[in-house]
Amino acid sequence: MARWHPGQLLFAGFEGTRLPPDLARRIGEGRIGGVVLFARNICDPEQLRSLVDDLHARAPADAPLCVAIDQEGGRVQRLRAPWTEWPPMRRLGERGSVEETRAVARALGRELCDLRIDLDFAPVVDVDTNPDNPIIGDRSFSRDPQEVARHAAAFVEAIQGEGVAACAKHFPGHGDASVDSHLELPRLDHDLERLRATELPPFRAAAAAGVASVMTAHVLIPRLHSRLPATLAREILDLLRGEIGFDGLVFGDDLEMAAIADHFTPEFATGAALEAGVDALLVCKRADLREEVLRGLEAAPDARIERALERMTAFKRDHAGGRCASGASPPYPEHRGLAERLR
Repeated sequence: MARWHPGQLLFAGFEGTRLPPDLARRIGEGRIGGVVLFARNICDPEQLRSLVDDLHARAPADAPLCVAIDQEGGRVQRLRAPWTEWPPMRRLGERGSVEETRAVARALGRELCDLRIDLDFAPVVDVDTNPDNPIIGDRSFSRDPQEVARHAAAFVEAIQGEGVAACAKHFPGHGDASVDSHLELPRLDHDLERLRATELPPFRAAAAAGVASVMTAHVLIPRLHSRLPATLAREILDLLRGEIGFDGLVFGDDLEMAAIADHFTPEFATGAALEAGVDALLVCKRADLREEVLRGLEAAPDARIERALERMTAFKRDHAGGRCASGASPPYPEHRGLAERLR
């Protein structure tokens, strides 16, 4: 197709270990850009390899599918034994060796590549400045922004060197929040000076390292926008596009999260996210919400989605279709040995 369908800007998840027929149909129509896998979709290596192969095979040849996963290490890793179980990124930050971070990211990338998974929603580059934060904690490399920046750049370069796209999250920073955006809308009373000194340096480092994508945070920053969280606020995302100069793919975090779903309609959230500068929208479970967001994308003016489709096209040239695969399968003894040495 000369111009991809607006649905290419939508990444969806599903329940169960088999691809649901309705989602399979949308993929075949070229109306879904990517699928996000969770632990609920995974039984064992044979089942997962078959599922990922099926996902890629369903997509039109001229609109390849991007298969994504959250494989951070620690609490958030969808692949567990017999795949390698990695320590939290805080452990790497404490050890202080960016070479060890590179080694972990290379090994993690190889395991994803073997499965034909194209994108890892990692690394977390939030700075863990609030010890009471219920959602970030040891997912962060450090409480020091410069340390987070060093390790983030190393992780990005190494995993992308294995052919898997990285995603720096959660812009402009979720580390100082006191509530979980899955459950409610966090508020950060920070001004630009604070953000530039603490939250933004890791994103600058990730962008300089060539990170393929960035994910937004559903956090309200009243000094930058009184009503809209970062995912929906151009005033905030302009810091990423303009000040940092990132022109890659921007994902909005899951629209099912309460920080969005409890405050905004799907129609408003879809339009506001696109207007703010988000390129790709996530709906990680609900088929009904996926269809609502798809309708919103299809109804969006061409001027609103054109640049996003251009970025998605550029992203998928390198990171779609499951082209990277060596045929290896778990367990990975060398990787397991590395993980054990780091604990």
